Amino acid sequence: MPRSRAIAVAIVAVLVVAIGGFILYDQVLRGDSAAALTLPTASPANQASAPAATTDPNATAVPGTGAGSDGTVAGNWSVASDSVAGYRVREQLANLPAESDAVGRTDKVTGSLTVEGSGDTATVTAGTLTVDTTSITSDKPMRDNRLRNEGLETDSFPTATFKLTAPVTVPAAALAGTPSDVTLTGDLTLHGVTKPVSIPAKVQLVNGVVSVAGSLSFPLSDYSITAPNVGGFIVSIADTGTLEFLVNFTKA
Repeated sequence: MPRSRAIAVAIVAVLVVAIGGFILYDQVLRGDSAAALTLPTASPANQASAPAATTDPNATAVPGTGAGSDGTVAGNWSVASDSVAGYRVREQLANLPAESDAVGRTDKVTGSLTVEGSGDTATVTAGTLTVDTTSITSDKPMRDNRLRNEGLETDSFPTATFKLTAPVTVPAAALAGTPSDVTLTGDLTLHGVTKPVSIPAKVQLVNGVVSVAGSLSFPLSDYSITAPNVGGFIVSIADTGTLEFLVNFTKA
């Protein structure tokens, strides 16, 4: 084969791979620019539905009753159906920064809290959360199908869990309806691996609903997760992922 023809064939092959990789990136991996999950600015029961969430970090809640439906804070609290959890991961096309993050979420979240205290003093003494990873969806069904056997491998690891291992003191301001900082210390089980973590979060109690929002970024290798990629060098996923959640609790 003449040298000029060989070069032409090589160029065409590179273009085919590049175009194919971009198409797959566009259809499977391109992020959807979903806003971060943060505390609602009004009644949690009305504002905390799945991916829709406020992005104003300085927003304050409308004050409500600082207790459960029975007038007390102490007791058991269960996860409400409007809770949301999911992932956020940065994508990269060749050596260029991605246009957005890939975001997947689910409202299939269960769990509970145990709270002790009264008045403006409250401590969370126990807490668990379980997320059905098989129900996590994004704006790309092809991406979701890919994660069944790659990345999160949800077919093999259908749940992710968090168990509180240290008590959490709830600030008095949070009991009065103002978003307040807390740290959630516990064991996170993801992709079949359990590790101790400390998750920065914000909490507030409004109209008898405890809302907790937070996120944790970590190397995917910490949980033995291999980032999916398309076409090797063409499209890749960052080695760091972020867990996000906005969980509402009501008095059991």
